[in-house]
Amino acid sequence: MREKIALLADSACDISTEICQKMKINIIPLKVVYPEASYLDRVDIQPDEVYSRMPAEIPTTSMPSLDEIKTAVDRIRDEGFTHVLAITLSSKFSGTFQAINVVANEIEDMKISTFDSKTLSYSTGWMVLEAAQSIADGMNMEKILKNLEGMRSKVNIYYVLETLEYLRRGGRIGAVSAMLGEFLHFKPIIAVDDEGKYFIHSKTRGRKKSIERLMNIVEQKSQEKPIKLAVLQGGAKKEGEKMLEHLRKLPNIQEIVFSDITPTLGVHTGPGLLGVSICEV
Repeated sequence: MREKIALLADSACDISTEICQKMKINIIPLKVVYPEASYLDRVDIQPDEVYSRMPAEIPTTSMPSLDEIKTAVDRIRDEGFTHVLAITLSSKFSGTFQAINVVANEIEDMKISTFDSKTLSYSTGWMVLEAAQSIADGMNMEKILKNLEGMRSKVNIYYVLETLEYLRRGGRIGAVSAMLGEFLHFKPIIAVDDEGKYFIHSKTRGRKKSIERLMNIVEQKSQEKPIKLAVLQGGAKKEGEKMLEHLRKLPNIQEIVFSDITPTLGVHTGPGLLGVSICEV
């Protein structure tokens, strides 16, 4: 029997609602949690709302519940799909990948395949979009998963923050690293390694030099081979737009998008994020 595959991703892939609808991507929202209420990512709360309440109010985040995942899968089944491909942000940052696996093991009348992108934001998004196009082209699950495995090493994300304090609060970096960064005015370029964890790619001193370093990374990558590029911002729209206009002029960029990062990611970065996601073509 021919596979009828539905695509499921979490909201940390940062793909716009419009593109998700067009490409038939099912999104399961992560959550932003304040003391008074829990909000669904990009459904009940938008990025600017989170930033506007900082630093007075710093929420936490949580993954979708097992019941919410099960509800999403049941809806997909009711639409006549036989298979689900679920692509998530790095399992080092969230338990979403593991939670979907738990649900998958309880379901017998559908085949659910999970894929850990081992990254986040639009770097996961590039993989989700590739999978969506592959499904539209009629590719089977085995081939799609094989292609995603190959693609994972060709996608990288780099970003810089106004302060390291929010990463420290979320347990993403150590207190000593955050303190030294603030004291010495370091603005490190943060990236994600092959295991799906943060690491310091390079160190710069001052905001201006950190942004220049980000653009230099893109310039170097675009000289080596064709790329797709996402320029990312979180509470830094004007700086992001300025960076976008500069990077548009580079050769070998086959596609370029401008995206704000989703609220659950913004909780851990705080306002002032600028980043780039590069996908080698």
